[in-house]
Amino acid sequence: MSVLSQQVIGNDVDRALEILRNGGLVGLPTETVYGLAADASQKKAVAKIFAAKGRPNSHPLIVHVASIEEARNLCSLWPHSAELLGSTYWPGPLSVVVNKAPEVLVEVTGGHQTVALRVPGHSMAIELLTRFKGGLAAPSANKFGKVSPTTAQHVLDDLGTSVDYILDGGPCDVGLESTIVDCSADTPVVLRPGGISAEDIQKIVALGSDELGMSRAPGMLPAHYAPNCELTLLEEFSEAIRMRESSETSTQRVIDASIDPLGFASSMYAQLRQCDADQIEKLFVILPQPIGIGLAIRDRLTKAAHGSKNQSH
Repeated sequence: MSVLSQQVIGNDVDRALEILRNGGLVGLPTETVYGLAADASQKKAVAKIFAAKGRPNSHPLIVHVASIEEARNLCSLWPHSAELLGSTYWPGPLSVVVNKAPEVLVEVTGGHQTVALRVPGHSMAIELLTRFKGGLAAPSANKFGKVSPTTAQHVLDDLGTSVDYILDGGPCDVGLESTIVDCSADTPVVLRPGGISAEDIQKIVALGSDELGMSRAPGMLPAHYAPNCELTLLEEFSEAIRMRESSETSTQRVIDASIDPLGFASSMYAQLRQCDADQIEKLFVILPQPIGIGLAIRDRLTKAAHGSKNQSH
């Protein structure tokens, strides 16, 4: 471990609390991906998130809280659908979009009158949030549009000295960002697939279709989560063999995500990062079926492939 790693990465919750209360940035472990956390009630602290990530100010941030009770306090109206989903899936990989309370900063919501809220399913995050007694704005702790971090070292590799401290909670269990459900209208809609499938959401509340919700959710650009290598998505393994044989590039890799989608989800971002570390030029991924967690995997990889092709030209 480098000297910088030893100084910045640790499990000192007291230190993290002091930094957050003083307007600093902390790498926050969750079950989905590592977040870049700041006090959601401090404008200058929130501004540091956007600066560190290189993230457009119009992109809303998810506010993490310790409990469903705290979530209720941050909205002007707590819908029955949000209550049902929160009481069922929190703590866990679900974010709900609701109409914000007046005190919620528009800097956090990207100028919208709605706010995304989540109770993370990670013991270290819950301890920090419980003691902090407030909301933490926390998008993924990486440079905007790049591969999300699932270890403390990933955060340091991406953000370096832009982050004041990184709590090391180990590798993320889920490994994919939270499912985002917009509960601000009469009929809830899934804005972003994630760690909880639409099928499971549908068991709790009836879902509508999303027409205008994309701007209210993070991670919705066509190009996002992108590795440096060229990423090609395939439906069949035989396609990968054929494309490998026809390619002139020697540094190639094939990953089959269709065999164990749940297992692949937890390591997907780590595998993309490893391909870049190994200087792989072309990566072929066989996609899982578009059901359950497979839908979220396909969503992230489609955006990653779009981003990798954009930067290769």
